[in-house]
Amino acid sequence: MMDLELLQTFQFERILNDDPATHSITVLGALAQHTDEGHGARTAILRIEKLPLPSAIAEDPASSLSKFNATEHTDIYSWGSGWLKPDPDRPDVKINIIHPATEVHIRKVDAFCVAYTHYSKQELRMVQETPELYERIVKPYISAFPTSRIQWVYDILSGKSEADKVLFRNPDPDQGFVILPDMKWDLTTLGSLYLVAIVLTKEIKSLRDLRKRHLSMLKSIRSEATRIVAEKWGLRDGSLRCYIHYQPSYYHFHVHIVHVNYVGSMGSTVGQAHLLDDIISLLELDPEDGPSILERMTFTYALGEQHGLYKGMVAAQKS
Repeated sequence: MMDLELLQTFQFERILNDDPATHSITVLGALAQHTDEGHGARTAILRIEKLPLPSAIAEDPASSLSKFNATEHTDIYSWGSGWLKPDPDRPDVKINIIHPATEVHIRKVDAFCVAYTHYSKQELRMVQETPELYERIVKPYISAFPTSRIQWVYDILSGKSEADKVLFRNPDPDQGFVILPDMKWDLTTLGSLYLVAIVLTKEIKSLRDLRKRHLSMLKSIRSEATRIVAEKWGLRDGSLRCYIHYQPSYYHFHVHIVHVNYVGSMGSTVGQAHLLDDIISLLELDPEDGPSILERMTFTYALGEQHGLYKGMVAAQKS
């Protein structure tokens, strides 16, 4: 478990990514490691993100500030810089930590559902994935994906970790799923509400594996998510945007459930996110027999240059 004392041992190496859009910075360094063999430092990644402003600053700006410096004014417009007063009940930043971190972590797509938000900044390239390219390049890549990389998913599904955070669980091995808060949410700000539904079955790696028989499960995810946010946070119908990533950041099927006003992630943009409602509609058009429409479609999406599919898919575009 991470604490302030251990965090104070952090030795900075370099900035991996500085993202003004999400008010976050990701840094590489080392943290102390205590083992049976002694003490040492192990590679660590810290992602530090500014949390949303408290509502109190809107209600009473003056009392929320400890200092204000006017910068400039012109005609009716003025601006300046303010310093918020410390509040023991409200943290200022959220820190995600990977320790020890490997080279794969440093260059990979964030394995905790921040799809296409990278630890290391990288260029993106749009590619088209035909059914033939899926079979020849993508499917073998998915099959070779180490299960150890998603052990944390299996720990959640088995109840070994985060059991107290699960908001809903359907234990059916084929149609079941869990819904719980995503680690990116501060659990307080409703405008940035972020949940995730993770299915129990291991047969669905990505949306390419969805079939008409999965419609009941997908509709249940949609209805349970709507019920949960209504009962727990008083959000009315139409307050959620539910979507599926392709390519996903990890190959165990999951659905992102965010507040409709949440705009803090590149993962909700076109070429990355597919609305759950649209996927349900496509599957409803499927014939009872024969290949699924999701098997027959060509998908266009962005790949980062550090992604394991990048070289093969980019090379395939030339032909």
